Order: sequence, then C-alpha cells, then structure tokens
Amino acid sequence: MKKKFIYLVFALAAFGANAQSLEDYLQEAELNSPKIQALELRYNIAKEKVNEVNTLPNTTIGAGYFVSEPETRTGAQRAKFSVSQMLPWFGTITARENYATSMAETEYAEIVIAKRKLALSVAQSYYKLYEIKAKQKVLEENIELLKTYESLALTSVEVGKASAVDVLKLQIRQNELQQQKEVLEQTYISEQAVFNNLLHRDESIGVEVVDEMDIPVYDPIFNKEDLSLNPELLKYDELYESVTQSELLNQKENAPSFGIGLDYIPVSERDNMVFSDNGKDIVMPMVTFSVPIFNNKFKSTTKQNELRQKEIELQKEERLNVLENAYANAISQRNQARIAHQTQAKNLKQARDAEEILIKNYETGTIDFNDVLDIQELQLKFQTNQIQSVQLYYLQSAIINYLINK
Repeated sequence: MKKKFIYLVFALAAFGANAQSLEDYLQEAELNSPKIQALELRYNIAKEKVNEVNTLPNTTIGAGYFVSEPETRTGAQRAKFSVSQMLPWFGTITARENYATSMAETEYAEIVIAKRKLALSVAQSYYKLYEIKAKQKVLEENIELLKTYESLALTSVEVGKASAVDVLKLQIRQNELQQQKEVLEQTYISEQAVFNNLLHRDESIGVEVVDEMDIPVYDPIFNKEDLSLNPELLKYDELYESVTQSELLNQKENAPSFGIGLDYIPVSERDNMVFSDNGKDIVMPMVTFSVPIFNNKFKSTTKQNELRQKEIELQKEERLNVLENAYANAISQRNQARIAHQTQAKNLKQARDAEEILIKNYETGTIDFNDVLDIQELQLKFQTNQIQSVQLYYLQSAIINYLINK
C-alpha cells in the first residue's frame, strides 16, 4: 500500500507562480500535524508487532529432588531435571508475521487518509482566506469610487444641479461599505486562526494568499474510474486482506503442535556391588504432540472471518456510493461556479457600460445620483458574486482532487 498512494497536493495550474505557497503550507501542515504523528506512531507499533509474533513458546525447565530416593537395580534416583520446548506447526510463525504485517498496512491506510483530509482542509481554508481578501479589495475600490462620486455631487450642489441629500446618500453608502470591510477583517482573523491551527502554529501568524485567482479556460481532466483508488476504499482492501491472513493463521493454529524435551535423572551407585551400569544416570529424550481434538473454537473463528469479509465488502460498496455522490455533486457545483462566473462577467461589463453613460450624462448636466448608487450597488454585487464563483470553483476542485487519486 505504501507504494500505491501518492500524496496529493492541491496546487492547481491556475495559481501560476504562486502555487508553491499553498504547497509549502500543505507540507508544513503534514509535518506539524499531531494527528498524523500519532497515527505514524500507531503504525510503528503495528510494525513492531511483526517482531513480537516471531517467537516460540517459552521453554519449560523443571527440577525435582526425591525426598525418598526410589531404589532401582542400578542405584537410587536422587533428582530429576527436565527441559522441553513446544513448537508450532510448520508455517505458523510465518502466518503470524503475515497477519501482523497486514494489520500494519491497515494502520498505514489511516495515515494516508488523514494526510489527504488534512490537505483538503488546508486548501479549503486557503480559498476562504482568498475570498475574504478579494472582497476586501473590491470594497476598497468601491469606497474610492463613491468618494469620486461624492466629489461630483458636491460640485453639482454648488451649481444647483444636485441637492445635499445626494451627497449624504453617497456618504451613507460609503459608511455601509466601510462597515462590511471591517466585518470582513474580523472574519479574516477568525479564518486565519483556523488555517494556522491546521498548520499547528500560532494563530496570529500572517498567511500569504495569492492576490488574484481566476477560473481556467478548461477544466482539468479526471477519470472517474480513478475513484476506486481513493485510500478510503483501498483501506477496505487492506482490511479484507487482514481477515484473509487471520483465517490462514487460524488454519495453522488448528494444526497439531509438537514439542521436544529431555529428562535427566542422576542415579547413585550401589555400594559393595559390581555390575555393568551401576550408578548410570538416566537420560530420556522426549517428543510430545498437542492435537486440537475439540476444535469448535477454530470453526467459530472461520465462520466469523467469513462474515467479517462480507461485512467489509458491503462497507466498501456503501463508501463507494458516498464517494460517487460526493464526486457528482462536486462536478455539478464546479460547473455551476463556471456558469455563474461567466454570467457575472457579462453583468459586470453591462453595469460598467451603464456607469460610463451616467458619467457622460454628468458632463451634460443631467446626472441622477440615485442611478449612480443603483449602478454602484449592482457592480459591487456582481464583483462579489464573481469572487464567490471563483472560490466555489476551487473548493469543489479540491474535493474532486481528494476523491480522485492522481
């Protein structure tokens, strides 16, 4: 699995020279993430279990002293020493190692998923920061525009072509935009804290965001079939494999085990007797077998493993449905964002054309400052909607990138 997954960086071509900044943030977030560090430790623990299972049962050593020494033809037995070692059936230890390795791979899958989810969260927060910053810039431009209109209105008042009410309306509108700008500043501070927390660093650290983003002419090409390579689905393959290895281990443990051992009994010589083997110690090699005659436990484990594999297959199918729905929704939302962006671009051009007409009318002395406020409000609305469309496009692109393993 480690070779199958490629860490996904949400640095789209539209960023141009500024793409590296987001990539740097993603790398920093992965490096500093306590969750990922904890998962890596858990993975290392799981890998260490491979060494844990590569062992034999404890060697049994026994010693006994005959309080009442039994007499034999060759002499009295004084004590008894024994050593024995049980051995699992051939291939059992390898089966244990394979099972432990498969369990470690499931832990690695969790690391990959966590990295991708973290990258998605960082990218989405980054795009939100861009949206806020871009809206602030638009508000500043509109405030400056209103100040220009205010100067025109003051001039018109002096020559009797406008009233002081028109000037007050323009000033009130500026106050409203200034309020929106200050509110966005607070929203930016809040989202900046979210972003920095994702990078596990101080909340007050400034975040460098690109000055301008636009929707590319063509969408990146994705293959929906690659959805099957999403680590959320591959995790179930690893779980299925771990159950397979569990069953192979169960079959090995259902086989007999055997042991080898040695008994040693020191014998005292019989006094005043001469014969062969007088006082000869007893050495007795032994072989033992452990046969699981009552194997209901192993049969039950086999049945549980079969049910577990069916459960994993169904869980994978259910998760695939969820990811397919998310993919379809993201594609739809991204397409909607492109349509909305194009519409707002047309509307914005027409609003600016209307603004030019109003300015020309001012030169002839027929300007209506109520129309000026209406056009300015429309321009701001279209500009804001355009920014939201760009942000939505990249938010949905980030989701698509998360779902499709490229």
